[in-house]
This record gives sequence, C-alpha cells and structure tokens, in this order.
Amino acid sequence: MSKEEIRAVVLRVLGRIAPEADLSQLRPGARLRDQLDIDSMDLLNFVIGLHKELHVEIPEVDYPKLATLDGCVDYLAGLLKAA
Repeated sequence: MSKEEIRAVVLRVLGRIAPEADLSQLRPGARLRDQLDIDSMDLLNFVIGLHKELHVEIPEVDYPKLATLDGCVDYLAGLLKAA
C-alpha cells in the first residue's frame, strides 16, 4: 500500500471521528488532537478505525507516533511493510 493510499485511509477514519472538521486544512506536521480538538476517547476510536480499515494491531505504546498526519502515515507504512 502506498503512502498516498495510507493517507487516504487515515483521512477517511479521521472524517468519521471529526465529521465537522475540514480535513483539507490539516497541517501534516501539527498535532491532530490540537487541530481537530479530539479527546482521548476520539483517539481510541481513531486507532480502532485504523485497525478495522488496515487490519493492523497498534500497541498503546505506539499511540504517540500517531500524533500528526505525517506521523500516522509513516508509522502505518512501516507497520504494513513489516506485516
């Protein structure tokens, strides 16, 4: 799966978590929690959504790697490559 495809999945899942957000305005290196005003429960739902879409296990210790859009894409690309 390419990074562009992974980015599309991440944005799709984020769109379900924060449907009122304008995802086209996300800054790739800025914290998602700050940009989307999401809480810890939203973050957990985001991880569950990624698991369902990509069929990957994301350990809680790795949640900080999902802090930014670029971080999500890079982390998931590595995870999918290793699978």
